[in-house]
Amino acid sequence: MIGNFDFTVVERSWPFLLEGLRLSLALTLVAMAGGLLLGLGLALARLSGPRWLAAASAAYVNGFRAVPLVLVIFWFYFLVPLVLGRPVGALPSALIAFTLFEAAYYSEIIRAGLQAVPRGQWQAAAAAGLRPAQTLRFVVLPQALRHMSPLLITQAVVLFQDTSLVYVISLRDFMTSAGIVANRDNRLVEVYMFAALVYFVICVSASSAAHFLHKRWKKA
Repeated sequence: MIGNFDFTVVERSWPFLLEGLRLSLALTLVAMAGGLLLGLGLALARLSGPRWLAAASAAYVNGFRAVPLVLVIFWFYFLVPLVLGRPVGALPSALIAFTLFEAAYYSEIIRAGLQAVPRGQWQAAAAAGLRPAQTLRFVVLPQALRHMSPLLITQAVVLFQDTSLVYVISLRDFMTSAGIVANRDNRLVEVYMFAALVYFVICVSASSAAHFLHKRWKKA
């Protein structure tokens, strides 16, 4: 049975598959960067902002974490153009949806990391003459990063896996590209085995890096 397999379909279709993989990785990197920046703002708002801002940030985080990502993608692809009165486009819709959705999860990771830093670090920095922004940048965030990094990488792995959801708005990510090739050449087993291998290598490598950082910084 295995002799009937033809894995040359992967070689023949590699440029097509690579284009989809690039989109998946680009979505992951952009959404991660945007999510981290927005998540940091949400975390700081919840920890040290005025009560109304902390409540608004908490509502944002809890709201996005309570709905599936595919629904958020639909919101921005179908509803936002109705509000703006013009089409937004599939790729911008996906980028916005992923960024806003991931920000809710990154916010909780960052908030936990900041809370893990002893309060005395803030007080010591203030006594040394540092402003709050300087204390956050030079004292607190570097220490919090040690606690956050494994979870941030793990969330990035989940994000990369979730990029396959963009097929619902006709974007051709890696998984969608694999499906097109598999059905076009009638080589479902070979192509999907290759797709599984790619996801396995990327996700296990990232997870191993997170585990390594966790063990290294736990001993430090």
